[in-house]
Amino acid sequence: MPVMAGIEFSHDELDAKWADALTPAEVADRLAGVATPWYVAAGWSIELFTGRLRRHDDLEIAVPAAGFAELRERFAGCALDAPIDGRVFPDATEDELARTHQTWVRDPETGHYLVDIFREPHDADTWICRRDERIRRPYADIIRHTPDGVPYLAAEVALLFKAKATRPKDDDDFAAALPLLTAKQRETLAGWLDLVHPGHPWRAQL
Repeated sequence: MPVMAGIEFSHDELDAKWADALTPAEVADRLAGVATPWYVAAGWSIELFTGRLRRHDDLEIAVPAAGFAELRERFAGCALDAPIDGRVFPDATEDELARTHQTWVRDPETGHYLVDIFREPHDADTWICRRDERIRRPYADIIRHTPDGVPYLAAEVALLFKAKATRPKDDDDFAAALPLLTAKQRETLAGWLDLVHPGHPWRAQL
């Protein structure tokens, strides 16, 4: 039987390797002045929107794919690993990176991960949803900022991604965000759920 490439880590091993992940504020400091749009994504973006604190397994940020090189410069000296189908490919090749939208940035001295960078599809300054390319928005419409300037993904977009395979923490994030969503955000998310995840249980609450 051929040996599979990549490394399969246990849940506990991954928890340990992500124990020193950067905070949104630390990433914002490191990326200060970059020209490409970027933003905190996933669960951290909901926390920045709601102010509700919870445990995070990692830190995920996103950037248009063409702008990734500029962010990569800010992590000079770090290794780039590619998580693919439950395995991690250390020091990923360009072909391996092309097989996933995720890039795990690793401190080579500690072996710990700092941030997961999503390389997202786009058309110039227009973001394209990787779940359904019919969903498109100018980056200016999907990026919000905290009072101290940390960019984060608009809640309705973050919740669309969380809706695919909801876990208890995703339901909790939806419940925390729901009272704060504007009528327009509710309408937008409802339409997207009808398009991408028809019959989703969150739909009735919107």
